[in-house]
Amino acid sequence: MSAQAQKQAAAEAAIAKIQSGSVIGVGSGSTVDCFVDALAASDVEIEAAVPASEATAERLRHHGIEVRDANGAGELAVYVDGADEITRHLQMIKGGGGALTREKVIAAIARRFVCIVDESKWVTALGDFPLPVEVIPMARSYVGRELLKLGGRPELREHFTTDNGNVILDVRSLDCSEPIALERRLNNIAGVVTNGLFAVRPADELLVGTDTGVQRFTAA
Repeated sequence: MSAQAQKQAAAEAAIAKIQSGSVIGVGSGSTVDCFVDALAASDVEIEAAVPASEATAERLRHHGIEVRDANGAGELAVYVDGADEITRHLQMIKGGGGALTREKVIAAIARRFVCIVDESKWVTALGDFPLPVEVIPMARSYVGRELLKLGGRPELREHFTTDNGNVILDVRSLDCSEPIALERRLNNIAGVVTNGLFAVRPADELLVGTDTGVQRFTAA
């Protein structure tokens, strides 16, 4: 089964987690695109969705699904999103598409976070994928120096600006063996908006598309 077919299977499995009439959070990326398309084709009719990116908002509107701002949505029933890496503890690295800040906000206001991935994203330890760090532009150099002190190798994501108007430093070689501590430490650097570690607020449930079907994992 191809990676695309695995993504599709995980996305379709997530539809069972959605109740008609609810307001949900929707992340961003190729697997989430599969979820939005599957939701639109299903019998589940949600009240509205809060998207994590402008691209997701556009896709939702294309399908006739109402889009709401997080400020007016209140607590969300469920948040569905993908990951660049995720472990058995359901801790993740996200932000390959650059929407990490909005993704983190929506995950925080959702009662339940369902992560959908293909098998390649299921890892034993975080850190092979470069860790995205969203930074306000004036702090780029300072934050880069601080990341070097932590053993990281930051690289500016060229020709890219987040939906929030900020830049992203993709950081290699950071020790992610204690992801909760690292997430908090990085967020305390002046000028950092947030980083792509989702460890303080991990997923509640993981749906992994594999060659033998969709495997389900929950937080221990």
